[in-house]
Amino acid sequence: MFKTTAYSIAKFFNRIAALALFSMMCLTCADVVLRLFRHPIRGTYEMVSFLGVITVSFALAHTSIHKGHVAVSLVVEHFSKKWQGIVELLVSAASVVLFALISWRSVVYARSFQLSGEVSPTLQLPFYPIIYGIAAAAAVVCLVLMVDILTAWKTIKES
Repeated sequence: MFKTTAYSIAKFFNRIAALALFSMMCLTCADVVLRLFRHPIRGTYEMVSFLGVITVSFALAHTSIHKGHVAVSLVVEHFSKKWQGIVELLVSAASVVLFALISWRSVVYARSFQLSGEVSPTLQLPFYPIIYGIAAAAAVVCLVLMVDILTAWKTIKES
């Protein structure tokens, strides 16, 4: 049940990331075409930057599910199943701590931007919703990593 829920949330976030990537592509293409007619889209750089942050941060959990990140397993793959589980458990636990800190500090950072009223220079878009999005995405990565911890624990117990 927990695994299904965590993976469903990660899939939802990945869809948002895909939509943001598609939006970046459309916006950039439209801006290039309109520049030919001397009518560029105002604030394209800011919008593409915001969408890039959404694309990267919201795709992290899905990438973690599919082990799409860089992993060095040259030595670990020669260990017994039990020791592979122990290494996976330790790495996942350390990663949960890291992403929990990222999430927490992103909330604190977003709150400071929200209170200060910080906005982007051209379009005057507030920064804090994007930073809260990063916090939410990091929290979803924590959920996925907790599934990895449970899986590693099961591997250790069965070995």
